[in-house]
Amino acid sequence: MRQLKKRDNLQKLIFADVNDSGFENEYPDISPQDALTKLHGYLFHSETKHLLTGLDVTYHAWRMVGRGWMIAPLRWPIIRWFSDKIYLWFARNRFTISKLLTGQSRCETCKLPLD
Repeated sequence: MRQLKKRDNLQKLIFADVNDSGFENEYPDISPQDALTKLHGYLFHSETKHLLTGLDVTYHAWRMVGRGWMIAPLRWPIIRWFSDKIYLWFARNRFTISKLLTGQSRCETCKLPLD
């Protein structure tokens, strides 16, 4: 997220913390529990917004900062099926993976400044 924010020179992206007290009011159609399970994001087209999840959020966010080519192969038809399964496994187990790699199951200092 820090890398995305750093490259977002035109401020096209808005980051939200699921743990913020106003999250449920601001995003009533996203369950905080679901948001902790996988990424959620909106893609705006004219007057409409589309809710995206998982690697689709990642791809569109990187595309908006000019780096979509880095993740585009993960959205190709055959690869997409496998990458989505791997992403969901990783998302479900990210705290365990973090514990194995860093010794911490949750990063207390990883909060991304949103202003």
